[in-house]
Amino acid sequence: MRWVDSHCHLDPEADLAQVLGEARAAGVEYLVNVGTDVASSRGAIEVAQANAGVWATAGVHPHDAAGGLEGLEELTLADRVVAIGECGLDYHYDHSPRETQREAFAAQLAIASRVGLPVVVHAREAWPDTFEILRAEAGSLTVVMHCFTGGPDEARQCLDLGAYLSFSGIVTFPNAPEVREAAALCPPDRLLVETDSPYLAPVPNRGRRNQPAWVPHVGAVVAEARGEGVWEVAERTTDNAVAVFGLDTA
Repeated sequence: MRWVDSHCHLDPEADLAQVLGEARAAGVEYLVNVGTDVASSRGAIEVAQANAGVWATAGVHPHDAAGGLEGLEELTLADRVVAIGECGLDYHYDHSPRETQREAFAAQLAIASRVGLPVVVHAREAWPDTFEILRAEAGSLTVVMHCFTGGPDEARQCLDLGAYLSFSGIVTFPNAPEVREAAALCPPDRLLVETDSPYLAPVPNRGRRNQPAWVPHVGAVVAEARGEGVWEVAERTTDNAVAVFGLDTA
């Protein structure tokens, strides 16, 4: 089986060769390495350009919205950048003021429109404002709801906007039945899987540093929730990720 980790954060200072080697040994052939501010986006691009099977995004996370977007659009034009993000809203921690988050989110949607790339969205405890901004600003953009944490109602609203739902290790948590319900109702052509590593390690690896090699654990629980074979989820989510991000896998 082939897998794509549609959202991870690779640390260039860590044991990168080992992480990538273990991912490939687990069947995770392609990875999307995600930026969270201008500096980390630049680093994500450098890692992608140096490693086959790795692509990058460029974006500013809502936590870092107060730091501004200067230099971000220039990075989106770099080789192997396949999306804008992660961007969005996070009202759990409020590390940046909410109005600043909203402004940065809308501005990154505008950048995505100008450069013709999909957008990777982070939404935590901010669904109403997230939907309002997407409806007003996303237009015809391809939207990926990264690390989807909502239930069926939020899933349907995302799907009504044409978005893809990307499920992380949270789908494996015993206390997240609503996320599994969302995975079950997601149309097969809108389904993605991710690790969000090094965060949110899936069961049975809770409490450990997450890694892309554990995407199959996420996929297995998604398959169970959907009543499908794991190979079906692997094939479908790989095809979807390749299409959404325009990955050149030749």
